[in-house]
Amino acid sequence: MQIHIDNMTCGHCVKSVTEAIHAVDPLAQVEIDLTDKRVAVTSAAAASAITAALDDAGYPPRTAV
Repeated sequence: MQIHIDNMTCGHCVKSVTEAIHAVDPLAQVEIDLTDKRVAVTSAAAASAITAALDDAGYPPRTAV
């Protein structure tokens, strides 16, 4: 799953995004490119659960193109 998070700007944001994803799936693999504001997630969890968790954490995602 590739997503883009516009308001991800610093190391704290990276930590918060990672924690939000791991709250849904502790085994998820998360790769973040802060410069491009892109997040790659490999997870068994539903994409909708991950996007909802990111929304709840204050980091509304959009699908990367």
